[in-house]
Amino acid sequence: MNPAEIDKILESHEYKKSALIPILQDIQSKNRWLPCETLKYVSEKLDIPLIDVYSLATFYKSFSLKPRGKHVVTACCGTACHVRGGPKVLQEIQNQLNIGVDETTPDKKFTLETVRCLGACALGPLVVIDGKYHGQMNTKKIASTLKKYAKKKK
Repeated sequence: MNPAEIDKILESHEYKKSALIPILQDIQSKNRWLPCETLKYVSEKLDIPLIDVYSLATFYKSFSLKPRGKHVVTACCGTACHVRGGPKVLQEIQNQLNIGVDETTPDKKFTLETVRCLGACALGPLVVIDGKYHGQMNTKKIASTLKKYAKKKK
């Protein structure tokens, strides 16, 4: 992301220090991650110590300091999903994508993440891809679900 694009986001938030979270959210939505250079730039422009910007960016799981794929696959590892087969679903996703948790495929199409609970326990095991919930997931549905997203242009 170039400085002019970041400035446009900062301007939309009136350079308010109190808007740091939405600023970082906007940057990440356009860039899919928060590069160190971007955090430094925001720190300087808002006159916020870099450690404070970095602390916020690392505190929230929704922020990523590593490049993410076009499609973010989030597998729920909460209790309800776990007892309904969540670990097998997660393992199948890893097998299909040939990556581990918090990794991105070499072609940058998919990033795999886990969460402790998505708050939709009745749908478990639950997988969310690009914000879309896929409930009652099982190992047989994984391949076809991932193929749909592999073909999509985002």
